Amino acid sequence: QLQASGGGLVQAGASLRLSCAASGRPFGGSSMGWFRQAPGNEREFVAAISWSGGTTDYADPVKGRFTISRDNAKNTMYLQMNSLKPEDTAVYYCAARSPGRYIPTRQRGQYESWGQGTLVTVSS
Repeated sequence: QLQASGGGLVQAGASLRLSCAASGRPFGGSSMGWFRQAPGNEREFVAAISWSGGTTDYADPVKGRFTISRDNAKNTMYLQMNSLKPEDTAVYYCAARSPGRYIPTRQRGQYESWGQGTLVTVSS
Protein backbone atom coordinates (compact mmCIF):
# COMPACT_ATOMS: atom_id res chain seq x y z
CA GLN A 1 0.00 0.00 0.00
CA LEU A 2 1.05 3.58 -0.67
CA GLN A 3 0.11 6.59 1.43
CA ALA A 4 0.67 10.08 0.03
CA SER A 5 0.82 13.10 2.31
CA GLY A 6 2.11 16.65 2.51
CA GLY A 7 -0.37 18.50 0.34
CA GLY A 8 -1.93 21.79 1.32
CA LEU A 9 -2.87 25.33 0.36
CA VAL A 10 0.03 27.63 -0.49
CA GLN A 11 0.63 30.85 -2.37
CA ALA A 12 2.36 31.02 -5.71
CA GLY A 13 6.12 30.84 -5.31
CA ALA A 14 5.99 28.72 -2.18
CA SER A 15 7.34 25.22 -1.66
CA LEU A 16 5.84 21.94 -0.51
CA ARG A 17 7.28 18.50 0.07
CA LEU A 18 5.12 15.50 -0.63
CA SER A 19 5.84 12.10 0.89
CA CYS A 20 4.75 8.65 -0.18
CA ALA A 21 5.08 5.99 2.49
CA ALA A 22 4.98 2.39 1.36
CA SER A 23 3.87 -0.55 3.46
CA GLY A 24 3.06 -4.18 2.97
CA ARG A 25 6.15 -4.99 0.95
CA PRO A 26 9.55 -3.40 0.32
CA PHE A 27 9.43 -1.06 -2.63
CA GLY A 28 13.17 -0.85 -3.05
CA GLY A 29 13.01 -3.16 -6.05
CA SER A 30 10.47 -1.05 -7.92
CA SER A 31 10.65 2.19 -9.81
CA MET A 32 8.13 4.74 -8.60
CA GLY A 33 6.49 7.91 -9.78
CA TRP A 34 4.26 10.87 -9.10
CA PHE A 35 1.23 11.79 -11.15
CA ARG A 36 -1.32 14.57 -10.76
CA GLN A 37 -4.88 15.21 -11.75
CA ALA A 38 -6.50 18.61 -11.95
CA PRO A 39 -10.30 18.97 -12.06
CA GLY A 40 -11.62 18.05 -15.48
CA ASN A 41 -8.26 16.76 -16.65
CA GLU A 42 -6.76 13.34 -17.06
CA ARG A 43 -4.15 12.09 -14.64
CA GLU A 44 -0.77 13.18 -15.95
CA PHE A 45 2.82 12.22 -15.34
CA VAL A 46 4.89 14.45 -13.08
CA ALA A 47 8.10 12.63 -12.19
CA ALA A 48 9.56 9.14 -11.87
CA ILE A 49 12.56 7.56 -10.21
CA SER A 50 14.41 4.29 -10.64
CA TRP A 51 14.67 1.67 -7.91
CA SER A 52 18.06 2.97 -6.80
CA GLY A 53 17.25 6.64 -7.19
CA GLY A 54 20.01 7.01 -9.73
CA THR A 55 17.73 7.78 -12.66
CA THR A 56 14.97 10.36 -12.64
CA ASP A 57 12.59 11.76 -15.22
CA TYR A 58 10.42 14.87 -15.14
CA ALA A 59 7.55 16.27 -17.14
CA ASP A 60 8.52 19.49 -18.89
CA PRO A 61 6.17 21.76 -16.86
CA VAL A 62 7.91 20.82 -13.58
CA LYS A 63 11.48 20.36 -14.74
CA GLY A 64 13.82 22.56 -12.75
CA ARG A 65 11.24 23.21 -10.02
CA PHE A 66 10.39 19.74 -8.69
CA THR A 67 12.78 17.10 -7.36
CA ILE A 68 11.89 13.45 -6.87
CA SER A 69 13.86 11.32 -4.41
CA ARG A 70 13.51 8.18 -2.36
CA ASP A 71 14.84 6.58 0.81
CA ASN A 72 14.58 2.82 0.42
CA ALA A 73 15.60 2.24 4.02
CA LYS A 74 12.47 4.13 5.04
CA ASN A 75 10.35 2.78 2.17
CA THR A 76 9.46 6.37 1.34
CA MET A 77 9.48 8.53 -1.78
CA TYR A 78 9.42 12.31 -1.86
CA LEU A 79 8.53 15.13 -4.21
CA GLN A 80 10.06 18.49 -3.37
CA MET A 81 8.07 21.18 -5.14
CA ASN A 82 9.55 24.67 -5.38
CA SER A 83 8.34 27.84 -7.09
CA LEU A 84 4.81 26.53 -7.17
CA LYS A 85 2.39 27.97 -9.70
CA PRO A 86 -1.42 28.04 -9.76
CA GLU A 87 -1.31 25.57 -12.63
CA ASP A 88 0.32 23.04 -10.29
CA THR A 89 -3.00 22.79 -8.42
CA ALA A 90 -4.10 19.16 -8.51
CA VAL A 91 -4.45 15.97 -6.55
CA TYR A 92 -1.03 14.33 -6.49
CA TYR A 93 -0.77 10.54 -6.58
CA CYS A 94 2.23 8.35 -5.92
CA ALA A 95 2.60 5.04 -7.70
CA ALA A 96 4.91 2.06 -7.82
CA ARG A 97 5.70 -0.50 -10.48
CA SER A 98 5.77 -4.21 -9.72
CA PRO A 99 8.92 -5.76 -8.21
CA GLY A 100 11.76 -6.07 -10.68
CA ARG A 101 10.57 -3.13 -12.78
CA TYR A 102 13.61 -0.98 -12.10
CA ILE A 103 13.35 1.58 -14.90
CA PRO A 104 11.15 4.66 -14.44
CA THR A 105 8.38 5.19 -16.93
CA ARG A 106 5.87 7.92 -17.80
CA GLN A 107 3.22 5.38 -18.74
CA ARG A 108 0.41 5.41 -16.20
CA GLY A 109 -0.64 1.86 -17.07
CA GLN A 110 2.78 0.50 -16.12
CA TYR A 111 2.24 1.25 -12.44
CA GLU A 112 0.80 -1.50 -10.26
CA SER A 113 0.16 0.25 -6.95
CA TRP A 114 -1.36 3.67 -6.31
CA GLY A 115 -1.72 5.90 -3.28
CA GLN A 116 -4.93 7.70 -2.42
CA GLY A 117 -3.74 11.17 -3.46
CA THR A 118 -3.00 14.40 -1.66
CA LEU A 119 -4.43 17.76 -2.69
CA VAL A 120 -2.13 20.63 -3.57
CA THR A 121 -3.74 24.02 -4.06
CA VAL A 122 -1.67 26.99 -5.20
CA SER A 123 -3.29 30.41 -5.01
CA SER A 124 -2.20 33.34 -7.14
